[in-house]
Amino acid sequence: MGPKTLSRVVLGISSPSLRESHSRQPFCAFLLGEQCRHHIAASMEPAQLKTAVMNIVNTSRIIVQFMLNQNLKNQVTRSRLRQRGGESDEDMEFYQTAGPGALEIMLLMGQVIAVEHRFWARETTTDWWDRIVLQVWDDSQWLRNFRMSKGTFMELCDLLSPALKRQNTKMRATLTVEKRVAIALWKLAPPDSYRSVGNQFGMGKSTVGAAVMQVAKAITELLLPKVVTLGNVQVIVDGFAAMGFPNCGGAIDGTHIPILAPEHQDTQYINRKGYFSMVLQALVDHKERYTNVNAGWLGRVHDGRVFRNTTLFKLLQQGTYFPDQKITVEDVEMPIVILGDPAYPLMPWLMKPYTGSLDRSQELFNYRLSKCRMVVECAFGHLKRRWRTLLTRSDLSQTNIPIVIAACCVLHNLCESKGEIFMAGWEAEANRLAADYAQPDTRAIRRSHQEALRIREALKTSFMTGQATV
Repeated sequence: MGPKTLSRVVLGISSPSLRESHSRQPFCAFLLGEQCRHHIAASMEPAQLKTAVMNIVNTSRIIVQFMLNQNLKNQVTRSRLRQRGGESDEDMEFYQTAGPGALEIMLLMGQVIAVEHRFWARETTTDWWDRIVLQVWDDSQWLRNFRMSKGTFMELCDLLSPALKRQNTKMRATLTVEKRVAIALWKLAPPDSYRSVGNQFGMGKSTVGAAVMQVAKAITELLLPKVVTLGNVQVIVDGFAAMGFPNCGGAIDGTHIPILAPEHQDTQYINRKGYFSMVLQALVDHKERYTNVNAGWLGRVHDGRVFRNTTLFKLLQQGTYFPDQKITVEDVEMPIVILGDPAYPLMPWLMKPYTGSLDRSQELFNYRLSKCRMVVECAFGHLKRRWRTLLTRSDLSQTNIPIVIAACCVLHNLCESKGEIFMAGWEAEANRLAADYAQPDTRAIRRSHQEALRIREALKTSFMTGQATV
């Protein structure tokens, strides 16, 4: 059915061809004719006139959609002709005069109806998601592209469904929870642009950005309190004891996440390596799982200052974060401690290494502490290799970046708890990206708590003699 036939069928009147309508006459006159339009307006009641106008508008929308489809088909045909070298001058003339452009029609119509914004799936790419990804891909393909198996992915979707599910309309269905989560994971896993992800899933980049933030917020609201948690403290203590450090409840450190320069060019975001960043501080257990995270501090802020301004510091200081479980080391009582690098303060509940010229016993203490503290560095490494968006400068707002960082920590824990394989190829790509944003060196804090010094000295001696007792 050609454009001329379509217009006659829809309107039920004799109208000029769409090719002839390419002139500059008003669009409403093209549809009804000037005399006919005035006659109808004079003889109709207001309600009838309103109905007639709405019918015309809806008819116009049908024509616009038809022309959009025609233009798309013409573009595809032209592309094929060009590839074969068979496009003639006659073909070019046909494409240029085949009817009014869709953009021109829309401009003539004006903004008549406000359409509610929703995230629609582009029908031309439905088969790729529904029939290929969901039905054909095996677990290795899911792991490579979404960083988790299909089973873990579906479980994640079920957990997020209460926050992500949307009501469908009578005309079309909104994006499913599964597709929305897939879009977010695809954006977080490789450092792809929003446009690239949009092309993959058949939608605009703004839709991709909205889907990413919807999923990230749902993860932090529903899963963060359940997945990033201390869990069984005794299991953690036993795990670190097996690695060589007694009565330890975790290792703490900070890492810098690159960001684009803020609009106000705030120098407080510039870290000691000279690039804009935000700090992620995390406490990690013996299995490299996050038990406490704090994201969003400005890159210039020292790790020690970040730590002192967190809820975790206050709970540790009050003695309420861990159970009141002490051991005796060389006649000194020692509570459950966490391990940090020289950037952190030496406290009765926080052990850090000796600095300066070291004797043999101090070197042994540092070795034991460093061996156990490596879990937090490994956790950061796996986090960024899985979700490589954290290795490139995020173009999100300063409000949204911490949400995405925290969501990635949740996804890390979920993958670790499900035993998801960490693919070897991820490391090489992550190392290449990380080379552009080296982690800043942190200055050592010299101040020490007197009781903490006694505990560290007792531990140092016990490591030499092997006499630490519970």
